[in-house]
Amino acid sequence: MMESNGYGYYRVVIFFSMFTGYSLYFFNRKTFSFVMPSVMEEIKLDKDDLGLIASSQTMAYAISKFISGVLSDQISARWLFSIGLFLVGGINIVFSWSSTVTMFSLLWFFNGLGQGCGWPPCGKVLRKWYEPSQFGTWWSVMSCSMNVSGSLGPLLVTVLLQYYDWRTILSMSGLLCAAFSFLCVAFVKNEPKDVGLDSIEAATKKKGGNCESTLKEFLLSPFLWVLSLGYLVVFGVKTAATDWGQLFLMQEKGQTALMGSSYMSALEVGGFLGSLASGLISDRAVARKGLSTHGNPRHGLLLLMMAGMYVSMYLFRVTITPDMAQEPPLWFQLIHPFSLLSGISEKEIWILLLGALFGFCSYGPIALFGVIASESAPSNFCGTSHAVVALMANVGAFMAGLPFSTVAKRHSWDTAFWVAEVAMGVSTVCFFLVRNMRTKMGPDAKKTE
Repeated sequence: MMESNGYGYYRVVIFFSMFTGYSLYFFNRKTFSFVMPSVMEEIKLDKDDLGLIASSQTMAYAISKFISGVLSDQISARWLFSIGLFLVGGINIVFSWSSTVTMFSLLWFFNGLGQGCGWPPCGKVLRKWYEPSQFGTWWSVMSCSMNVSGSLGPLLVTVLLQYYDWRTILSMSGLLCAAFSFLCVAFVKNEPKDVGLDSIEAATKKKGGNCESTLKEFLLSPFLWVLSLGYLVVFGVKTAATDWGQLFLMQEKGQTALMGSSYMSALEVGGFLGSLASGLISDRAVARKGLSTHGNPRHGLLLLMMAGMYVSMYLFRVTITPDMAQEPPLWFQLIHPFSLLSGISEKEIWILLLGALFGFCSYGPIALFGVIASESAPSNFCGTSHAVVALMANVGAFMAGLPFSTVAKRHSWDTAFWVAEVAMGVSTVCFFLVRNMRTKMGPDAKKTE
């Protein structure tokens, strides 16, 4: 490991800056949601208005994230990250001065454009500063910045609303976001060469890592599109479960609203753990086997987690019934008396366990797809690689919306989840069959020994 001669110091400073910066990105992405009840007390907004404001940001974010991924390979990741952070902060400040649905929607659209500048530079900088055997771990830890903001943000805003109005809170959060962008310019460094240290990628190339390639060679790499299709399915299925799982439990499985929300909470907790575990475990595989031109050491864990998604979806659809006529498995009934949650019924713990299992097995692959796409791409297209697969993931998220709900409307939620389950199973089998395919994108090269 390259920890001497300043690598350790710069890694700590750069990672802390980007982790804090991305936490502010995410907080300022969700500020409207956090203060929405207070806004509605002052300004008359109906459900269509709220949907328009939210959708404008989502659409802009999908477009911007793809463009920023491509730009991160062409311009300074440090400046892209910092400029986006400054714009997001400034837009939040202007948002606090507005009072009409039209301005809210327009400004939140621009907020989404700025938000897309956040994650692609993070991935780019992490790849430049960390060896392949560390990349997955720090990618996963960086992604936890969203969990930090997502969990602490609502609590913080709730407390602040007791002392300030929503306009003041948005102005303060925007000002903090914009101010921190200047610290990111000062402390974030694109790569070790910027501070006189040897390039980590240079050492990786000597061991058989990716060289640069042309855009045509990169785009014609089959593995890029295999990853993209796999990410489309996984992200689509995960989105369907998070968007519609609570309704499925309540409308067809006869569960209470509390049980539905508890299931979603369990899913998010499992997702947090799955994201961290995917990075730590897969990095150990990379450290043990190294990266080669065919097959990826992370592929085994990816397959296992995809299979776990399929199994947890099947059990969720089949074993949960209004009267839970089909009892949880025998092994679960045996360990239940020794559970820390033994005060809760077997039915409730079983539902929570399935939620946590699905979250663990779905957020893990989401992290792994991003890591594999970045590390398998030529060094001059790692940002573009992640942009392409992330765009396909957003296509999957779109399909989990109207098309998925249409199937549920014409048939049933059970049928819609069965379709998602089948798609997950087929995708897992396909990924097993291509586990030893050429994974290095770009020009052909001999497999490293």
